[in-house]
Amino acid sequence: MQLRQSKRSAAKIKIGLQAPSGAGKTYSALLIAKGLCGSWNKIAVIDTENKSADLYSHLGAYNVLPLSPPYSPETYIEAINTCENEGMQVIIIDSISHEWEGTGGILEVHSNMLGNSFTNWSKLTPRHNEFIQKILQSNCHIIATMRAKQDYVLSEKNGKQVPEKVGLKGITREGMDYELTLVFEININHQAKSSKDRTGLFDKMPEFSITEKTGERILKWCSQSHTIEDVKVKIEGVTNLNELGMLFNTYPEYQNTLLTEFQNKKASLKNNLITSNIHENGSSTSNTR
Repeated sequence: MQLRQSKRSAAKIKIGLQAPSGAGKTYSALLIAKGLCGSWNKIAVIDTENKSADLYSHLGAYNVLPLSPPYSPETYIEAINTCENEGMQVIIIDSISHEWEGTGGILEVHSNMLGNSFTNWSKLTPRHNEFIQKILQSNCHIIATMRAKQDYVLSEKNGKQVPEKVGLKGITREGMDYELTLVFEININHQAKSSKDRTGLFDKMPEFSITEKTGERILKWCSQSHTIEDVKVKIEGVTNLNELGMLFNTYPEYQNTLLTEFQNKKASLKNNLITSNIHENGSSTSNTR
């Protein structure tokens, strides 16, 4: 065991793409992957979508690993291992939805099991969790696409309960988005918006089209090697509130750890601003007299 300071470059990005059929999950994933590694032959697509990955072969010579049923967690893990052993830098899992509700997936296996439902879940959950951990612990960038359907909630309007769209709900086990660093929702018009963003790069952006530049931005964020001491120095060097806000959003991984430093700097900048305004007003009054 050996302690070290945290470095962003020590981790590989784990991205989720949620979209309904026809919205462009596979195409968008390929563009992000190209931006992440800069080389088509270092990209592998684990394909469960009826050879949809081959539809974009005109883009470049990326690799495809077709999967057939049963779509068990162990099958996915074996596929990821194969891609890693072949030296891939980016692995696209297209899609992870089959592991949950596809032929031989977790839900189908559970429905065919005899006995107590709760006891059966205690057997299946560790298998699913092992698949998730394989994604999170991989030394490759991983882009996991998810089939999605429009999610609705009932809200009251004019005394009536009416359905209201609240975004896309990925077809996978609930809570999957919590495990990933970045999640994009892509609508039927091929426009993306982040629903979770620990990078701070896309959090407040309006809907946009995913391109290779998207992957390049993410790679730049991944490649920045900043320790907590580096960020403390940057906080001390900030000269106005706008800069401080931008710095806070640039390092979401340090927002909680360095919250006191950010708050102290904010208070200091506000006090300096008040003092400056008092001096300016005093000087203006003196000149008037």
